[in-house]
Amino acid sequence: MTADALKSITTTALDTLAALLDEGHSDQLIALLKTMARFHKYSWHNVCLIASQRPTATRVAGFQTWRTMNRFVRKGEKGIAILAPIVGRREAESASDNARTVRGFRAAYVFDVEQTDGEPLSEPGEASGDPGAKAASLKAAILAQGIALESVDDLGGAMGTSSGGRIRLLTGLSPAMEFTTLVHEYAHELMHHAGDRPASRNTRELEAEAVAFVVGTAVGLHTSDSSRDYIHLYCGDRDALAQSLTRVQQTASVILQAIESDPVQALPG
Repeated sequence: MTADALKSITTTALDTLAALLDEGHSDQLIALLKTMARFHKYSWHNVCLIASQRPTATRVAGFQTWRTMNRFVRKGEKGIAILAPIVGRREAESASDNARTVRGFRAAYVFDVEQTDGEPLSEPGEASGDPGAKAASLKAAILAQGIALESVDDLGGAMGTSSGGRIRLLTGLSPAMEFTTLVHEYAHELMHHAGDRPASRNTRELEAEAVAFVVGTAVGLHTSDSSRDYIHLYCGDRDALAQSLTRVQQTASVILQAIESDPVQALPG
């Protein structure tokens, strides 16, 4: 693939992504953010209490909060004890003073999503489609750079991780999600393990996901909602994307060149 062709592909895809970011959140992300807003933010002490009683807990809420999301705690489920503040009134010191204070704590109970039944919780959009042979080409290109690939059953809620010389992917992903996640983590490997990496995690995630959008789009995947949702979750917008444009274009071009022009080699194992 020529340099002009690569530039055209990346420029067109990034223009599309910028327009998507301007449009705002997808319906899936809006629903997810509304759900997240209903979950209380727990103190570190309560996080420890939750982990000690139910180490596998992922999303917890009180009995009534689950009901507002059309999910219901199953009969016989044991609640997870946490500390809830006892709020009382005190003498107001000014007109704007809400005159409330914490007078102590009491035991309260929350339940993990796995202890409930009902309507499924909203999730961000996902990439769809089939990358075909490009998936094997991508893996071959990564291995050729001396980067190890590993599939694992649990990544603490993540779909992939990059740790400077090793990429780990969650098993069981769809072909499209595996491909775009692998591109995302490979972008981290190429861009964010050197001294010139952006200090902001939000910027690093925006750059990696923008690269995944470009490469995924180039191989025919549908990535609009998934990439837009991911970037919005990290506070990304058109202006932030513009500041990283050159880095994103260069990295996407490197990956596309590798998977488009190099023959697929036999992978180990």
